[in-house]
Amino acid sequence: MKKPLLAAFAFSGIVMAAHIPAMAQDTGAKPTPNQDTQTTVDQNIDLMRKDIRSQKKQLIAANVPLTDTEAQTFWPVYDRYTAELGKIHDEKVALLKEYAQSYETMTDAQADNWISRALKMDADAAALRIKYQPMFRKVLPAKKAALYEQVEREAQMMIDTQLAMQVPLIQP
Repeated sequence: MKKPLLAAFAFSGIVMAAHIPAMAQDTGAKPTPNQDTQTTVDQNIDLMRKDIRSQKKQLIAANVPLTDTEAQTFWPVYDRYTAELGKIHDEKVALLKEYAQSYETMTDAQADNWISRALKMDADAAALRIKYQPMFRKVLPAKKAALYEQVEREAQMMIDTQLAMQVPLIQP
């Protein structure tokens, strides 16, 4: 059951990431997209993010066997974690949109700012995992808490890899 979920999950990451180059291409030499176009892009990104969150939850449910008692205490903690992680991902989406609009004309100062912000988001996500690990360990036995973290990290790495493959590199 794990492989089909992983394949579907990876596909969602590809679909979500596909918007980044399209946004960058749309902003090349053309005028800024009108509000309707931007609203549509934002709505599509929001829908894809919701779908990815749902698939990620299904992936965890399929790969981390929980008793009924464990599930009753685990999922509320997971939902709080996901809500906090979503705020970091909101920043990531905003940063990627900004990048898409300026990567062809990015100055050294903008590049420094962009990478500093991207690295801070990575650090914030790691800090969030560290913050929540004791909470997950409190509601799960050690091996299940470790298994959850493995599945969570694997899923996030798949998303990040798919996204990174779609983002054009800065040209020196």
